[in-house]
Amino acid sequence: MSDLVNENLKKAREFFYQDLFSAEAAKIQIDEVGDHYAKCSFEIGRIHQNAYGGVMGGAIFTLADFTFAVASNFNAPQTVSVTSQITYLGMAKGKKLIGESKLIKDGRTTCFYEIDITDDLGTKVAFVSINGMKLEKRG
Repeated sequence: MSDLVNENLKKAREFFYQDLFSAEAAKIQIDEVGDHYAKCSFEIGRIHQNAYGGVMGGAIFTLADFTFAVASNFNAPQTVSVTSQITYLGMAKGKKLIGESKLIKDGRTTCFYEIDITDDLGTKVAFVSINGMKLEKRG
């Protein structure tokens, strides 16, 4: 891993781990970060599971929302989600959930991202689309 990649990851973790719900309660890790890109994950623990032992929809959505936050705010103007839509595709079969963002449109005041949620076995768990609004204009 290059020094710049390591430095960006360290910078992102220092800032975004101030989101205590995502970092401490949900135990989400930032695995990769770049301009308009993030890959985040968590090891599936009892805290993430419902009474039947499946991963709760809220835990899956929190991973997607946090992945969007990292991707849209790293080295960019402050951005918040305006609308989000999640489609649950299947149950996680692995031990880890992974969220990976993809920038679809980066406009002057809004942006649109897709976040794929899979497990460590490649099982497609959810698909999320998020429309964001930039609170600060780029200089």
